Amino acid sequence: MITENTNLKKTPLYERHLALGARMVGFSGWEMPVQYTSILEEHNATRSKTTIFDICHMGEFLIKGDAAEKTVNNIFTADISEMKNNTAKYGFMLNDNAGIIDDLIVFKISSKEYMLVVNAGRIRVDYECIKSRVEPQAIICDESANTAKLDIQGPSSPLITAKIMNTPEIIKLKRFTFMSLVWRGINVIVSATGYTGEKGYEIFLPAENAVELWDAFLETKEVTPAGLGARDLLRLEMGYPLYGHDIDETHTPVAARLDKFVSMKKNFIGKDALLAQKNKGAEIILTGFICEGRRSPKEGFEIIIDNTSSGIVTSAGFSPCLKRAVGLCYIASNKAVKGANIIIKNNDLEINAVITTPPFIENYGLTPKKYNFPQ
Repeated sequence: MITENTNLKKTPLYERHLALGARMVGFSGWEMPVQYTSILEEHNATRSKTTIFDICHMGEFLIKGDAAEKTVNNIFTADISEMKNNTAKYGFMLNDNAGIIDDLIVFKISSKEYMLVVNAGRIRVDYECIKSRVEPQAIICDESANTAKLDIQGPSSPLITAKIMNTPEIIKLKRFTFMSLVWRGINVIVSATGYTGEKGYEIFLPAENAVELWDAFLETKEVTPAGLGARDLLRLEMGYPLYGHDIDETHTPVAARLDKFVSMKKNFIGKDALLAQKNKGAEIILTGFICEGRRSPKEGFEIIIDNTSSGIVTSAGFSPCLKRAVGLCYIASNKAVKGANIIIKNNDLEINAVITTPPFIENYGLTPKKYNFPQ
């Protein structure tokens, strides 16, 4: 989330951002680039070409030891017991009431070593939570300060990344798989994952080598930098949740309609409470909406259905692909009917919209979905 704190951390690429003329903002305790040229230009470059994002603010933990798998499986909602090496899974860490402590990705390096990638604003909370739940024959190491993460996203990213890394096998990586390699003597992990809905990779490497890799991509002239503003629009078009806005400790995966990332076939912290809610049904659920025009509501705007307050906006923005505003909202489950007309209201401002189910676009952003609006 955007912050105004003056005590902000800086990523290893901070000076590079300033040199490129980036507009910097506070985000989850870090001073981060929100844009370099314009948010729309950077969004469009990601959808049509390839961009690079500085995501060094994210957290990385290593869980190691004979009980590493047991530790991770106990705190993580997805089942990792049958994961193969060099694969990754998305899921959640829950509290006892099934509220979402964080959403994260687990990378299986081996049966005795896992990497967990967590949200920047939750690093300390997550670490203390996991530390209190680590099995006796496992340890947790916080490698966040030592690890850089660069995201290469866009249709041409496979060819460009394979060329930069001098590793043709990168092109063959399937979604949620990764490979370890050595680039210029540096140990690197290249993962076919991302937060944009595009083809692309998340690259992990030592923090002291971040500038070298950043420069290598930009020197090709085929890649341009993109900031958090574009990244937010890209993830919103895909309906991906943002922690602290669309999901948090007051909402469960069932309420967020993300329980496909939960395995009820195994035990995990928060399972009993989540199962009870699943059987009963959530009173409110997260869903999407698309506005009839370009004007976007803001977080906290009210959802009105049949002249009754029925929900609240959690994320919203203008979709360059759809040429309309889109967003996510929590709404009374009995009123969350796909295709239903709603009014989004804030004081005297009213925006007409239609309830729909994300993602709002298909096939890496190339095909906008079609929506029907009342005439």
